[in-house]
Amino acid sequence: MEKQEILKDGEEIVIFADNREFRSNVVKEMALKDCTVKPRQLEVGDYILSDRVGVERKSCNDFLSSVFNGNVFDQLGELKKNFEKPLLFIEGKDLYGQRNVHPNSIRGAIASIGVDLAIPIIWTDSEEETASFLFWIARREQTEEKRSISLRGEKKPSTIKDQQLFLVAGLPDVDKKMSKRLIEKFGTPEEVFTASEEELKKVKGIGDKTANKLRNILTEEVRSDDK
Repeated sequence: MEKQEILKDGEEIVIFADNREFRSNVVKEMALKDCTVKPRQLEVGDYILSDRVGVERKSCNDFLSSVFNGNVFDQLGELKKNFEKPLLFIEGKDLYGQRNVHPNSIRGAIASIGVDLAIPIIWTDSEEETASFLFWIARREQTEEKRSISLRGEKKPSTIKDQQLFLVAGLPDVDKKMSKRLIEKFGTPEEVFTASEEELKKVKGIGDKTANKLRNILTEEVRSDDK
């Protein structure tokens, strides 16, 4: 299992990129910036920018192909399951001129991604612009937000302990390191999920805001019109 990395002051940004992305100019452009791009065989997404941000990158032609065969919705569905902040990058200047496709079909797919999956789309003109966006998002996450970076979604959990850690790490503002602390404190995910705010705040790294957020997400009833 990949160890989480937390940057210290002055260290370069770390970005995980799928092995296939090393054939693109995106990785080459990022290599010219103050960051380290590490090749990995990613099962989910094309880039990992922090413990909560995963990115799927599509050229205009790739996007249309994946819409036609339905792959894009499967890929983005997995991205959403594994990352709190999934992003879709669509790269190119002429999405509607790539193929003989009615624009409304393309708009429908984009609307479904934005509304049904609630995944933000970032549009870029070129691989160079994509590289710049990836770098600055990673920089913001790792230096300003102090987020760690790990290979969440690299493989399916195999042991009960791994599954428990993975389950708890799916909570907002809880990375794998925090998940381990919670399991060590409470013993089981069930005890974590039923812990009070005061009990949660006894865990290192959890303050009033995070404890309140966790209790709300675990206890607030979802109305039928919210589904």
